Amino acid sequence: MRTRDATGAAIAFMIILRQLFDAPSSTYSYLLADPVSRDAVLIDPVFEQVHREIALIKELDLRLVATIETHVHADHVTGAWLLRGRLGSKIAVPASSGADGGDVALRHGDRVAFGKRFVEARSTPGHTDGCTTYVLDDRSMAFTGDAILIRGCGRTDFQQGDARALFHSVHEEIFTLPDDCQLYPGHDYKGATVTTVHEERLYNPRLSRGIGEQDFVGFMKNLGLAHPKQIDVAVPANLKCGRPAVESPNGADPTWAPLTYTYAGVWEVHPQWLEEHLADVQIVDVREGDEYTGVFGHIVGAQFIPLGELEDRIGELNKDKPTVTVCRSGARSAHAAQMLEQRGFSKVANLSGGMIRWRGQRLPVDGNAGADI
Repeated sequence: MRTRDATGAAIAFMIILRQLFDAPSSTYSYLLADPVSRDAVLIDPVFEQVHREIALIKELDLRLVATIETHVHADHVTGAWLLRGRLGSKIAVPASSGADGGDVALRHGDRVAFGKRFVEARSTPGHTDGCTTYVLDDRSMAFTGDAILIRGCGRTDFQQGDARALFHSVHEEIFTLPDDCQLYPGHDYKGATVTTVHEERLYNPRLSRGIGEQDFVGFMKNLGLAHPKQIDVAVPANLKCGRPAVESPNGADPTWAPLTYTYAGVWEVHPQWLEEHLADVQIVDVREGDEYTGVFGHIVGAQFIPLGELEDRIGELNKDKPTVTVCRSGARSAHAAQMLEQRGFSKVANLSGGMIRWRGQRLPVDGNAGADI
């Protein structure tokens, strides 16, 4: 597929785009990548979602070259510092944001390149002094942070907010983009995901055609919103690009085993490690009875608790001991691992590939496992 840049020149390949969501803060993060070079940037990463983002980057075979902030956030802590420590990505922040510890200070008109593609920084203050919108090279997409939301906009009552500045930012830097330019916001609280310049010009109840600057200022002065719950933690942390008070290059990675985190949100352990540490963990086999004693057999010492019974039998397990969940393929046991985490098990992982992979590596089993799998 082809698209075109602002001058009409053909660009050979479309962008890779993944819109990622953090439910507690209703924050959107955006992974953009050049499909040829596999270089990528991540806009507005969230601290608690770093493991998920790393898993996705690895699964898509991408190289993260930079994280990019739209502004200093008040409702979540950025994952930029953790990602730099884990993947070597540079931290790009708006020069006017006041944030310290970044690698690149972006000013109006600056570009952040990834492969042959780039996003251009457009200063769009108003929600905060440092708010910046990032426009894709062909002007088909813009990532607006809190400058404009879907049928709304960011508040202007704290962090040097200025309603008049925001009004001009939207009209001069965002509404001047092509009508079909897709706008991707920093947040949404109702489940919407994307809008366009044309839609917001027509239907945004705060900024559409016919709404003047004074109307907008009066509207914004009377929102009556409570301050974000995380503001006292988020703003100081984001002014340091998410660098925690106690530095740990691995973040919150488990240390009891060499685990892999999947994009589905599950920690996994590989069969070879498990086979070497059977005495150190409790294994929970969540298959049905005929499977447990069937052709695949079961891992020596595994506790047999079918998935449908796990909720009622959790008391049979030791919360303080590392736990590995097992099923035929790893699908049911992934769900079991998440269930145990939700019930307070802090050291739990799923067996990657389940009994299929275990038998494929010819590791020992108990039970009726006479067949050559």
